Amino acid sequence: MPPALPSPAGSASWVAVCLAQAAADGRPVQPLQQLLSMLPLVAIGVAAYLLLFRPERERVRKQQAMLGGLKKNDRVVTAAGVYGTVSAVDRDHDRVTLRVDESANVKITVTLASIGRVLRDDEAAPPSES
Repeated sequence: MPPALPSPAGSASWVAVCLAQAAADGRPVQPLQQLLSMLPLVAIGVAAYLLLFRPERERVRKQQAMLGGLKKNDRVVTAAGVYGTVSAVDRDHDRVTLRVDESANVKITVTLASIGRVLRDDEAAPPSES
């Protein structure tokens, strides 16, 4: 009778245990069988890369490029939804000063990373309440 397989919480993987058991029974373990048994793990790794890691890396790259090109008088929206115009950019201290109200000259200071997006010229800011 073959020895019992360890529980899934055990330190040995199920595939390694099966291969070791096959070798102990005197059956030769063929390289093709080993490759086929690893195929699901490789497929999961490739899927994780394509669905999770690559899109996130691309999003971070675009965000860094957008923040790198941020300059005075750019119209922006923060991650919190505050619309404003860039008054000053201090990259050394990771700060951006935004002018949020032209008439009262109200300014706020936010971190550079809190800038959500830069508005294009054809995008209108929300109507201000007067």
